[in-house]
Amino acid sequence: MSSYRRFREGRIYFFTVVTAARAKILTTELARDCLRKSLAAVRREYPFEIIAFALLPDHLHTVWTLPAGDSDYSTRWKLIKSRFTSAWLKAGGPVQATSFSRKQKGEHGVWQRRFFEHTCRDEADLKRCVDYIHVNPLKHGLVERVCDWPWSSFHRFVREGEYPLNWGNAANWYGDEFRHFE
Repeated sequence: MSSYRRFREGRIYFFTVVTAARAKILTTELARDCLRKSLAAVRREYPFEIIAFALLPDHLHTVWTLPAGDSDYSTRWKLIKSRFTSAWLKAGGPVQATSFSRKQKGEHGVWQRRFFEHTCRDEADLKRCVDYIHVNPLKHGLVERVCDWPWSSFHRFVREGEYPLNWGNAANWYGDEFRHFE
């Protein structure tokens, strides 16, 4: 990874966040707009750097760096999901059926309650997480080539010289380059 992405022990996290009932809403124009605005608002209040990102129809993957001494990613995700949901509902976005317990807590059928978090252990682990994020649309059969997926930080990484444009395609999915994703 480039020197500006130096590993910062204990401050870099990989996340997976999934929609309720795996509803395929996130790549819609409305969802992208709601997500962009909620991320920006939360980043102003609780700063973090987005190292890598991929938005898929029913989930997203991202790697963040949090400020030194700050590991409160849970508050950030709670606010992002909450703000997204408010904007989504206000704009008439569909929701999934919810359980009685979720209804009692005022929860809506937009997001799964939790998220997956992984603390990146070292530079090699960070690289594996970033590669995984970028190859994920291919893994899910959404594209034949990673470069064809529009909602990913892959394109920024290509501009910055981290990947060649032809990195990651269906022909080499099971090749040595991607062996660690199996």
